[in-house]
Amino acid sequence: MPRLFLAALLPAVVAILAFNTPARAAQCGGDFHAFLAAIAREAQAAGVSRAVIEQAFAGVSQDQNVLAFDRRQRGTFRKSFEEYAATRVGAGRVSRGRQMLQKHAQLLARVEAQYGVPKELLVAIWGLESDYGTGDIGKLPVVRVLATMAHDCRRTDRFQGELIAALKILQRGDLTLSTMIGAYAGELGQTQFLPSNYLKYGVDYDRDGRVDLRRSVPDVLASTANLLKSNGWQRGQPFHEGTANFQAMREWNNSELYRKVMHYFAERLAGR
Repeated sequence: MPRLFLAALLPAVVAILAFNTPARAAQCGGDFHAFLAAIAREAQAAGVSRAVIEQAFAGVSQDQNVLAFDRRQRGTFRKSFEEYAATRVGAGRVSRGRQMLQKHAQLLARVEAQYGVPKELLVAIWGLESDYGTGDIGKLPVVRVLATMAHDCRRTDRFQGELIAALKILQRGDLTLSTMIGAYAGELGQTQFLPSNYLKYGVDYDRDGRVDLRRSVPDVLASTANLLKSNGWQRGQPFHEGTANFQAMREWNNSELYRKVMHYFAERLAGR
């Protein structure tokens, strides 16, 4: 069936299948639009409104570029520490990080006092993930990305959960469909939160009524600190390899190499 016809048919499919049959687990693979209809049922059972689901899924199709990119991501962390650190922690990034420490000194002091996470580590994460908000934080529609990854059977449970979390973010009003733009695994914002973490750990630190991890620096830094604190971060303790805090950083990134670079970058920012 032509793609354009399927895109035009999807709202009707969602309306018929998603809201008139009981919720059940979505089966990966097979017909993509039947899969979306099953996800729609689950999302509605989880409290997402019919209007939000229909708007989010209208015209959604699989993105083969997302699948191709995901299949290529196998050698990223096979480099040595020295090789990887050299590509991520250059002199320019360190210099800019020190500027961010000065520019946002008061904000970072408040966040560190509240959550116990060193300001240098927060700025290191910010720099690694998005060059302090000035780099590429993704250009892809997150609903399309997550629907594609969820339909793929390799990690369907994980990405089905992320897709429903993304719909909940839309329902909560933190982002709109047009601003829910992210990276190849559906990461959002300046420190690249998956939607489930966005919901669990996002903080409205600027108190404007919504969590905006794309544009609000206070929300970005406080949410990053909150994620670490909520996963066992111990105030005032070291965070190099082998420590409890290094273990707590697994929720940020499971790769030991990446966490070692996070620590190294933070030490450079601190002048050590």
